[in-house]
Amino acid sequence: MRDISPLQKERLAYKPKLAGALANGIKNIKLALGAETQAVADREDIKKLFSHVYGKPIAKFDTVGQDLSDELKNIGVILSGGQAPGGHNVIAGLYDAIKTANKENKLYGFLGGPSGIVDGKYMEMTDEIINAYRNTGGFDIIGSGRTKLETEDQFKKALEVCKKLNISAIVIIGGDDSNTNACLLAEWMAENNTGISVIGCPKTIDGDLKNDQIEISFGFDTATKTYAELIGNIQRDANSAKKYWHFIKLMGRSASHVCLEVALQTQPNITLIGEEVEAKKQSLNDIVSYMATIIAQRGNAGKNFGTALIPEGLIEFIPEMKVMIASLNDLLAGLEKDETYKNASQNQKYEIISSKLDTESANLFNSLPSQIKAQLLMDRDPHGNVQVSKIETEKLLIEMVREKLEEMKKQGSYKGKFADQAHFFGYEGRCAMPSNFDADYCYSLGYNAFALVQSGLTGYLSSIKNTTKPASEWVAGGVPLTMMMNMERRHGEMKPVIKKALVDLEGAPFKALEKNRDKWAKEDCYIFPGAIQYFGPSEVCDVTTITLQLEQEKQLVNV
Repeated sequence: MRDISPLQKERLAYKPKLAGALANGIKNIKLALGAETQAVADREDIKKLFSHVYGKPIAKFDTVGQDLSDELKNIGVILSGGQAPGGHNVIAGLYDAIKTANKENKLYGFLGGPSGIVDGKYMEMTDEIINAYRNTGGFDIIGSGRTKLETEDQFKKALEVCKKLNISAIVIIGGDDSNTNACLLAEWMAENNTGISVIGCPKTIDGDLKNDQIEISFGFDTATKTYAELIGNIQRDANSAKKYWHFIKLMGRSASHVCLEVALQTQPNITLIGEEVEAKKQSLNDIVSYMATIIAQRGNAGKNFGTALIPEGLIEFIPEMKVMIASLNDLLAGLEKDETYKNASQNQKYEIISSKLDTESANLFNSLPSQIKAQLLMDRDPHGNVQVSKIETEKLLIEMVREKLEEMKKQGSYKGKFADQAHFFGYEGRCAMPSNFDADYCYSLGYNAFALVQSGLTGYLSSIKNTTKPASEWVAGGVPLTMMMNMERRHGEMKPVIKKALVDLEGAPFKALEKNRDKWAKEDCYIFPGAIQYFGPSEVCDVTTITLQLEQEKQLVNV
């Protein structure tokens, strides 16, 4: 075995708790089905595209219902998209369920993400391999990738690989886009009478894959606790040195859940929430004025320090920026094939872009620093969108706030000093050693995925509910993937995708921030959460996110 730390050695030995009925063992649970379901939006379009898997009922496992099949099954598993703490435990839970059902069952891990099943690159999971990765962070057991499964050729190649390995089910561990691919694959497999089922597992540290049936995506708990520790450390340093403003961008491409959760854990002076910016139609100048006003108030009170949290996707929530970026996404999809554009210098590209945008977007684009323009024109992500993680929003805001404060100084309304530090916390949390919550939750998700397979279901997402209660009270089941889908524009075309869950401005988590943000802005109310704890009292080691607790109507002392 490779060298490991004493903590990892202890974590390898940790025995995750199984959800509710699953604790009875894979041979002692039964399936109960509810009413048929419908897509969240664009129902006729989704039904037409997914006629074989649409409208299936919500599934629940209990001790009463239909017995599960004990038929021998080989399963394939894929890690898809960005890493999230707990992925290894999903595979461990899946493996243990498979072997408990029938020791002759086999689990094949496809290497490097979805491309592995297309290219026939795989490895058989064994006790030795699984035991070396239990309760560890990362996706390095089989690797991950962002290949989209959506073409007839890909599906046919995947089928051939499955036939070769006698695979009867595929489990795809991923976020909203990865599970959209899972739904497409499930539909194709069903349409072609392959007998191969497809089950998804909800992964993303961004927290935007959730609904009434999926309370939390795995990895969110660990990642936000990791970021909260780092920010708590920074706040203690700021409160000690008393001379820096820390502008901290936090990962979360399309939603501000991470930023909101970390704010509730650490109580910074400024927290920007993208969904609020959009709802209030705030301009870039509005945001800068808001931040500068707080900084000036603190500076005039002799407090030339503080922390500001900025969601990664903020720039796309600013209405004027959102319009410009949407135009850029469509425009660049065509220009990437234009030889004149491809061979142009960077400044010439700016001129070409500006000439093709409408007047307002062109003026906004031209007003941005060259560094930000360049970041906007970087290679698109796999969905044809601007890579907002590459845009250094925190540095853009620092420069604009500095200019605003200089104006305020000249006007006599600001008498403090402004010194800045910029941070981006993202990758630091994606592969952290999973918290006890994520270790337990992920293990149950994987175990539950096989229970869905054994039930003969396809096109479902593994679901574990009631997660603020002890694991013995968690409810295991499955939600049809089509239930979460709608139509959205991708690469200039309308495509079926799982709808992202954005921060609910009427929800309890945001209301807790809204209630306290003025006090946190003026006073030093910092909380220093410290490192994730794995050993000790349950109220320290097993507690989940403040967001989930508030959503489940629990009362907290600090909020």
